[in-house]
Amino acid sequence: MKGISNKNVFFIGLMLFSLFFGAGNLIFPPILGQQAGEHFIPAIAGFIFTGVGLPLLAVIAIALTGRDMQYLASRVSPKFGIFFAIVVYVSLGPSMGIPRVANVSYEMGFSTFLGTDLATNHWPLFLYTFLFFALVFWLSLNPSKLVGTIGSILTPLLLLSIAALFIAAMLFPLGESGPALNEYVDSPGIKGFMEGYLTLDAIAALAFGIIVINSIRDQGVEDKKMITKATIQAGVIAGIGLSLVYAALGYMGVTSVSLGYANNGGQLLTLVVQQLFGDYGLILLAVIVTLACLTTCIGLVSACSQYFASLQTRVSYGWVTFGICLLGLIVANLGLDTILSISKPILLIIYPVSITLILLSFLHKWFRGIPAVYGCALLGAALISLFDGLKAAKISIDFAVPYLKHIPMYEQGVGWVIPAIVGACIGYVWGRINSKHSQATGK
Repeated sequence: MKGISNKNVFFIGLMLFSLFFGAGNLIFPPILGQQAGEHFIPAIAGFIFTGVGLPLLAVIAIALTGRDMQYLASRVSPKFGIFFAIVVYVSLGPSMGIPRVANVSYEMGFSTFLGTDLATNHWPLFLYTFLFFALVFWLSLNPSKLVGTIGSILTPLLLLSIAALFIAAMLFPLGESGPALNEYVDSPGIKGFMEGYLTLDAIAALAFGIIVINSIRDQGVEDKKMITKATIQAGVIAGIGLSLVYAALGYMGVTSVSLGYANNGGQLLTLVVQQLFGDYGLILLAVIVTLACLTTCIGLVSACSQYFASLQTRVSYGWVTFGICLLGLIVANLGLDTILSISKPILLIIYPVSITLILLSFLHKWFRGIPAVYGCALLGAALISLFDGLKAAKISIDFAVPYLKHIPMYEQGVGWVIPAIVGACIGYVWGRINSKHSQATGK
């Protein structure tokens, strides 16, 4: 029975780190650090708890099933499993996630070197995204080589670039920390918790889990227990890496108050690298952003392509990959603002449902895998998250607001938690009653 070496597990963990670490993850911690100030430690702890903890739980949930997201969601019903997987892959893939990382790479990396007139012209964006997706397509054609491409080459380059930035910030401190601002004054841990929650990486983890499993199988490992163990180990390695990088980026934000308070993390990070390295800092930032976006995009394209290729037999993996990259190119050229306006409402609806599904998977044996528990809990979460999505889409929900405000934690953005728990309890009672009725009638 063939096992897997610690070295290969380590590189698979590095690959998973890069799949998670996109441009969004790069810009969240610095602005958190600047605004949390003297309350940075509880704020970053809350951020890591959800920003790292939830994705790690998702990877473990997939590892324990030994299968993919569709299999996990099919515990509600087989049809729901297919429906849920398609919705998530389309959202993470060509409609939102993939074009967004390409566009962010252009906005934060390449466009900073263009003049104002040229940066606002459509052609530079098209040419950049065309080359970006051509490279992503080429690197995604052979999923079995992802560990070598990302884990052994691109991830070390990314980590070295971030390390150079952090070391410079340590050797040449930008200044002292400032006072905490906004919600970080009274509840820094909870605010950090919510910022980590909003990274939405738990959804991506559902897609990336099968990439990790397949990478382990490519090493010749077939035993389910070994695959599960190696997947969890790779997830822990990725989690440790993410935690350290988040803490480092957050620290840079803490010491950046002397540069002035920024409107967002991207603006703040640009100010920091310029202060530390001058104009050459923009080159370093462009390298970091491009590598972060490139690795994440490769992972998303590969995950989506593997799923849609397995869903049917007529179109090969290569052609599916080409189609996804082509759609990503088209959507990316709609502009970042358009992509964000479309993606946020949909992700706010999907995310609570995904988290509920992940958490229930760990309690599967306790409630005997009763499908009604999954169904009712997901329904409870979806009902509340639907209103959050409508609100983000600027669709009036005034009629429901007076009722929603009575739901615990709704104002904090996690109002779906209690309805999900209540739904799970109702589903359990319902399932048990149906089970006893079936036994009594002999059906």
